[in-house]
Amino acid sequence: MPPVTIYTTSWCPYCRSAKALLTKKNVAFTEIDVEATPGARQEMTTRAGGRTSVPQIFIGENHVGGSDDIHALDARGELDGLLA
Repeated sequence: MPPVTIYTTSWCPYCRSAKALLTKKNVAFTEIDVEATPGARQEMTTRAGGRTSVPQIFIGENHVGGSDDIHALDARGELDGLLA
């Protein structure tokens, strides 16, 4: 399974939703709080092609987007293939 990284903030409901989906699927992930980690927001923005909102989710080096995007991938049955 490729590493999963999710950039978050502590107060973001969309971040909680995305993390809950990954947890439900028993996917280990690295969470990076962009407010608590110096330089993390700039790193996220660069990796995400200029997107500044959270969450931003990466599977390996593949940017999958935010919470709506990962839920849509799951609904279409495509998420498990990316995680394999």
